[in-house]
Amino acid sequence: MFKVSKEFSFDMAHLLDGHDGKCQNLHGHTYKLQVEVCGNLYASGAKQGMVIDFSDLKSIVKRAVLDPMDHAFIYDQTSERESKIATLLQQLDSKTFGVPFRTTAEQLAQFIYRRLKDEENLPVSAIRLWETPTSFCEYEE
Repeated sequence: MFKVSKEFSFDMAHLLDGHDGKCQNLHGHTYKLQVEVCGNLYASGAKQGMVIDFSDLKSIVKRAVLDPMDHAFIYDQTSERESKIATLLQQLDSKTFGVPFRTTAEQLAQFIYRRLKDEENLPVSAIRLWETPTSFCEYEE
């Protein structure tokens, strides 16, 4: 079994409604995302000797994660406060992305994992999501 990884970077704003620290305020991060996939090597064909073509991996992650989330305000749809902010931003033609959970690094990593594995059928083995250059979350099943 082989594991290969590709890293991506994207910017996103959020807040944590009800948090007891400064993250209760609207702020942004430059996230670093590492997507790890595992599998056996293709035995023949154009992709012989690969687990996945890195350009295929890049296209999938771009479509499923980066396009909808990069430079967006990601918000918890179950939070009245965050939903109000999102509604205002939408009225101002700003990009938003709603999820049904609190937008912590932990829950975002799990969300990205599930989105890639379940919706894109990618053989993801781990997601690593850095919220800052020194703080990251890893999610795997």
